[in-house]
Amino acid sequence: MGQKTNPIVNRLGIITGWQSSWCNNYKDRIKEDFKVRRYIEARFPKGIVSRIFIERTLKFITITIRTSRPALVIGKGGDEVDTVRKELKKLTKKEVQINISEVKRPELDAPLVAKGLVRQLENRISYKKAIKLFILSAMRMSAQGIRIQISGRLNGSEMARCETYKEGRISLGTFRADVDYHMAVAHTVYGSIGIKVWIMKGEIYGKRELSPLLGIQKKQKGNKNVHRKKK
Repeated sequence: MGQKTNPIVNRLGIITGWQSSWCNNYKDRIKEDFKVRRYIEARFPKGIVSRIFIERTLKFITITIRTSRPALVIGKGGDEVDTVRKELKKLTKKEVQINISEVKRPELDAPLVAKGLVRQLENRISYKKAIKLFILSAMRMSAQGIRIQISGRLNGSEMARCETYKEGRISLGTFRADVDYHMAVAHTVYGSIGIKVWIMKGEIYGKRELSPLLGIQKKQKGNKNVHRKKK
């Protein structure tokens, strides 16, 4: 089953947590989450937003944006974040708090790799050259394995085909393996090209914090403590 299912969904509750934390009224909440994510991704430049985590209470929503370029998301003096907060408040009709989390190593983040490859393909850069560069970058950053699958009318060929590029190992059947995954679509002149990215970062032993928001907050507190000690 590891070869057929989404690696992240397959590990939910084991080493991976949920990107949305709420309960009850599933129909309206799912629809609202979709609108929030679509607005945030459309608001900022392509390829800088990795994932969006949403945590809800009765009258309050906490949104955490993981990005490789936090300065672009925050804006000058926090103007951009304030604008986004006001727009989301109108959209959800609730108080909204936005947290920004920086992705320290974007080469090991599957969504950023997939979106970067989409941007390269839409700019008419050779897909083979772009894929090899992303694979080299990931392996240099100590990834245990990476696999990129691309399908469609590659280089404008008449017949669509699927190609896979792989380096290292990716244990999709091992639940303790930390495998990051993302799927994206590049809209080119020749048509749509699908891209799938798997990145294996290692294996996780013991317990892990399943709430992504709590994990991000702990990392931020840890970084603040390190800076205080250095001072």
